Amino acid sequence: MSSRRVLVTGATGFIGRRLVPAVLDAGHEVRAMTRRPQDYEGPGEAVGADVADPGSLASALQGVDVAVYLVHSLDRPDFEAADQAAALGFGTAAARAGVQQIVYLGGLGPQGSTLSAHLRSRRRAESLLGQAGVPVTVLRAAVVVGHGGISWELTRQLVKNLPAMVVPKWATTRTQPIAIDDIIAYLVGVIGRSETFGEIYEVGGPEALTYLTMLQVASEQMTGRRTPIMPVPVLTPRLSSYWLALVTDVDVTTGRHLIDSMDIEAVVTDDRIRDVVPLTPTPYPVAVRRALAERGGS
Repeated sequence: MSSRRVLVTGATGFIGRRLVPAVLDAGHEVRAMTRRPQDYEGPGEAVGADVADPGSLASALQGVDVAVYLVHSLDRPDFEAADQAAALGFGTAAARAGVQQIVYLGGLGPQGSTLSAHLRSRRRAESLLGQAGVPVTVLRAAVVVGHGGISWELTRQLVKNLPAMVVPKWATTRTQPIAIDDIIAYLVGVIGRSETFGEIYEVGGPEALTYLTMLQVASEQMTGRRTPIMPVPVLTPRLSSYWLALVTDVDVTTGRHLIDSMDIEAVVTDDRIRDVVPLTPTPYPVAVRRALAERGGS
């Protein structure tokens, strides 16, 4: 595969700061897009732009072959409107710049009206990014396990801060966590691949687990024992978000939006991505150990 000029949005974020060096290692040129390029210390060429300001995108996208879109606004009460406006503006600017492909990391979950606001917004962004005509390659993932990821931080901090837990009923919902290393490999693997243009892929680790099991496995890896956990049916999403804000550093708004999605089963039903990017998915306990090691062990 020939070298491409790749723009990575959110280059300083949880995914972006790992993706930029991986794309460079794959032989591509990289522009690292950030709102504060003067502060950027990572690899690649830093470019300043903001998806909330469509006028700032033209220069960042000029000459770009592939744009990787990693932006979301979960910490805002109006995140749906903000994310949709940003996706439409970015897709339009990409089309004007002649971009050949947009790669988007979306949310795993079933089709239909049962989607939460968070997942509904991710699905809407998929279509809005491509509305101006640029082919979009979508990777849909659930919980990404890695140091600094919001969903993983919820798990780690709950286990660290509570000797025992009473958890809401969503703790019995199944999801399919994926290691950050696997997400990066999949993202790099679809860049510039014409057979992936316009395709939607589901990505996940090797096992579907309940959130309760994920907490227990994380507890075993962190403390050597399983934290006592009891699900109860009485905690509403609003109360759950305040509970998370009390015992973790995740803010109430972000916590509420994440919790709203946790009632929805998010498991892989289509593993076609394995044909495009062959890899052996990382088991959840291994992903947990790697996340803990990167942080420093706790």
